[in-house]
Amino acid sequence: MLLSFNGNIWLYPTPIDFRKQIDGIVLLIADHLQLNPTSGQLFLFRNRTANKIKMLWWDRNGFWLCYKRLEKGKLKFPAVIDQALELTRDQLGWLLSGLDCMKQISLPDVNATNFY
Repeated sequence: MLLSFNGNIWLYPTPIDFRKQIDGIVLLIADHLQLNPTSGQLFLFRNRTANKIKMLWWDRNGFWLCYKRLEKGKLKFPAVIDQALELTRDQLGWLLSGLDCMKQISLPDVNATNFY
């Protein structure tokens, strides 16, 4: 399931027509991003008004298409760019929480070696 997802996370660079469903989104991934939609990576798409997000993910034998619509407010997406943007899992969480995912900083992972 998506909860155990550990692959790359890609944010499509521009807003898309949200009437697109799985097949149309798969074509965007393959043609525009030149990535394999069945690679197990998570692909994120936004609408023009920034109040909706779709996530597409291949799970062994089929696609998951998740859709979130905010009832009030907007998601804080990075500026529109020419290429897909790779996000970390933390950045995805911040984005879905309404935070600016490019301005948040998480603490680095540490391997403890000294135990008292």
